[in-house]
Amino acid sequence: MGFNMREIQKMQQKLVKLQEELEATDFIGTAGGGAVTITMSGKFAITSVKIDPEAFSAEDIEELEVMVKAAAKDAFDKATSAQEKLVNSATGGMKIPGLF
Repeated sequence: MGFNMREIQKMQQKLVKLQEELEATDFIGTAGGGAVTITMSGKFAITSVKIDPEAFSAEDIEELEVMVKAAAKDAFDKATSAQEKLVNSATGGMKIPGLF
């Protein structure tokens, strides 16, 4: 099935608009039942790290480090998943050469 240039341009414009919306969206990753919360932008930049001081003592520092990584991965996975959904919805699931 071929696309004409106008359709491809329309799709690219839609994709750019959706991409801008995605980049303005925050994705929140958590670990330890909310003991650690990391906020990541749609550009995959960590914008905030919150740690519940009552959930950790000085001896728990290794556990805290593990949870920070887990929360970051959670936020990253959510942002990645949103990115994939955006591309699929904009292109109707079709791979268009040169778009990505």
